[in-house]
Amino acid sequence: MALPEVLQRVPFPVIASPMFIISHPKLVIAQCKAGVVGSMPALNARPASQLDEWLTEITEALDAHNRAHPEQPAAPFAINQIVHKSNDRLDHDLELCVKHKVPIVITSLGAREDVNQTVHGYGGVVLHDVINNRFARKAVEKGADGLVAVAAGAGGHAGTTSPFALIQEIREWFDGPLALSGSIANGRSILAARAMGADFAYIGSAFIATEEARAVDAYKQMIVDSTSADILYSSKFTGVHGNYLRPSIVAAGLDPDTLGDGDPSQMSFGSKESGDAKVWRDIWGCGQGIGAIKQVVPTAELVARLKAEYAAAKAALCLR
Repeated sequence: MALPEVLQRVPFPVIASPMFIISHPKLVIAQCKAGVVGSMPALNARPASQLDEWLTEITEALDAHNRAHPEQPAAPFAINQIVHKSNDRLDHDLELCVKHKVPIVITSLGAREDVNQTVHGYGGVVLHDVINNRFARKAVEKGADGLVAVAAGAGGHAGTTSPFALIQEIREWFDGPLALSGSIANGRSILAARAMGADFAYIGSAFIATEEARAVDAYKQMIVDSTSADILYSSKFTGVHGNYLRPSIVAAGLDPDTLGDGDPSQMSFGSKESGDAKVWRDIWGCGQGIGAIKQVVPTAELVARLKAEYAAAKAALCLR
């Protein structure tokens, strides 16, 4: 199956994952201008009315860029919608996606046919993130255009399945748009994702350590200083398993080795833990690929590195 037209307009095969708190218009715009799909969660706009302002800011900035650089237009952008009963803003935020004709909507934590139909109504594309093949089938059955396979090692909420296994199982029956998430932080990994059968690499943690990211300096530096050994997989904080920076858990006054499990029925964003410590704000999500991140750089510089590494990896394979 050919990619939808909007995804054919992505110059470099990367979708930047929407990161709670961290992704905002400045980062999204920089990502799109650099040639990758920029994205952010709708819930990052607080109060809810701010989402309208942010969508205007993004669309106007990208339109201006495209008029000034018709030979090198920006990649399209995406908005993430949490399709879970805990999100009481879904209807409001979805209305704004319709108003601004958001080109790509990424749905998470549930799949709803009515949401997909709403996005399709104005010509948008829906990608749904999944952690296993069963959820992938359900998402497509309910009308998702494409999938984000969230494999082992991805930052934030993530699965445990090897990317090799997950992509293989999905590609046995699905030939639509497919992105792979999980420990991707260099150009060689992007090429590997495509070789496995994904159309796009889905990258989050590397973009936290950029100048445009709305993360505190200590968070960015902790990513630079850490490796995969510093990542902890736990359901304690939101009720859904995810990967977090172990040093941030310690800094929040918690013992990473005695956390216990969370309650999935109580899932929420910003649930309190140990006094004033809050997940995402104080306890920081991160993926296992961060060993490739050596410094905090502008988004354009990060994407330029990924492109150079990708090209070098392709050239090296062709020489063998």
